[in-house]
Amino acid sequence: MYPSRLFILAALLASLTTACGQQIRTGTVAERYTELCANCHGANMEGGQAPSMLDDIWVYGGDDESLARSIRNGFPEKGMPAWGAAIPEKEIRAMVIYIHEQRAKFQRDQTAFARPTGPMTVKSQLHGYRLETWVDDVKEPWSLAFLPGNRALITEKKGRLMLVENGRLNPRPIEGVPEVDNNGQAGLFDVVPHPDYERNGWLYFAYSDPQTDNGRKVSLTRIIRGKVRDGALVEQQTIYRGPLEYHRNAGGVHFGGRIAFDRQGYLYFTIGERGEGTNAQDLARPTGKVHRLFDDGRVPPDNPFARKAGAAPSIWSYGHRNPQGLAFDPRNDDLYDLEHGPRGGDELNLVEKGKNYGWPVITYGMNYNGTAMTDITHKDGMEQPVVYWVPSLAVCGMNFYTGDLFPKWKNHLFIASLAAEELRRLEIRDQQVVTQEVLFKDLGRIRHVITGPDGALYVLLPTRIARMSPAE
Repeated sequence: MYPSRLFILAALLASLTTACGQQIRTGTVAERYTELCANCHGANMEGGQAPSMLDDIWVYGGDDESLARSIRNGFPEKGMPAWGAAIPEKEIRAMVIYIHEQRAKFQRDQTAFARPTGPMTVKSQLHGYRLETWVDDVKEPWSLAFLPGNRALITEKKGRLMLVENGRLNPRPIEGVPEVDNNGQAGLFDVVPHPDYERNGWLYFAYSDPQTDNGRKVSLTRIIRGKVRDGALVEQQTIYRGPLEYHRNAGGVHFGGRIAFDRQGYLYFTIGERGEGTNAQDLARPTGKVHRLFDDGRVPPDNPFARKAGAAPSIWSYGHRNPQGLAFDPRNDDLYDLEHGPRGGDELNLVEKGKNYGWPVITYGMNYNGTAMTDITHKDGMEQPVVYWVPSLAVCGMNFYTGDLFPKWKNHLFIASLAAEELRRLEIRDQQVVTQEVLFKDLGRIRHVITGPDGALYVLLPTRIARMSPAE
């Protein structure tokens, strides 16, 4: 019988080398485990001849650093050799991620999450709630903006802008919406009213702007503003459009597309790195960045790189992968972004002026196919996330709750996820996440959640928008 779980790692890693110490290539982390370790340790790490790795009993620690140290240095006195000289550090990091993924999957499978498909009451940690359909017959809603007069606007990924009046969806889309590239992850993204909307009527939109460059179809996230009048989007103005040389082939990935205003009226928006990680570190490129402008598109002179030669002057922060959530904490105006990362690398970041958030130099994730990416999770001059998720949730939109219907949720952060299909509540205290709760799961991919003027929470599901209200 094995004296500790360290022998599990020893057997696993020993099988990755030949007798002469040469590393062998055996595919992804999961494939290596199945091929080399499942007979002894179980197909899902549940144990067999060796103990289970799915419980919380760890002789030498189960956190990232402890697991990596155990793999790297071994415990020769217990029969576990040191593998640091034979196994690359990034492979050690990938194995740590895989162990955490399998443990998390096991724990999820043992947990009964709420799945309120009808008007039923759900009991959560702080409040009971009901989840009911507010409007249906929408298709991949991306964003929701409430307007005066009991109206609201919904953007759909494929490019439609829909109007809701008195809780009813107008079946006719708003006319005059710009053409969007809607291939892959591209589409019509955020819609946000100006802070002084009741006076000026401006609405701000982010979308993937289709262009042609030397005969190639390309696109990049563009920001415009306009006004809705008589069923049409009129008085359109471009607020931000990146240089054509930074557009990429139509479709593709990582557009960002989220918008937020601060109390001073500055406009912030996100652009993903379009699948080219090095773009995020290049200050000449707008991709992989959070940007800041005046509401009319002018560059504020106090932007961190406004006077730096060769830098895009609108940049507020850089080193981002695909930030699809952006929101200000109403208590202190801290800006947070929710970043769709690699496998095991989704992040919540506190976004501050001029700072570098590390992608792709540092990350807690690995490649989606299970191969190693890097072992570097920290580096001087690069910021650490407030929290990261293993396994990845495929995070998207987020919103600080500011209503009065759920008083114990006041100022808590609600985040939407695509792959995990769950709505989470996060409590942030002193810029740290102190509580996480899954409110419901498995109702489909969720792109956004927003506080309504009535104090309810509105959740954007694949074909409907649901309303969360207190249980009676």
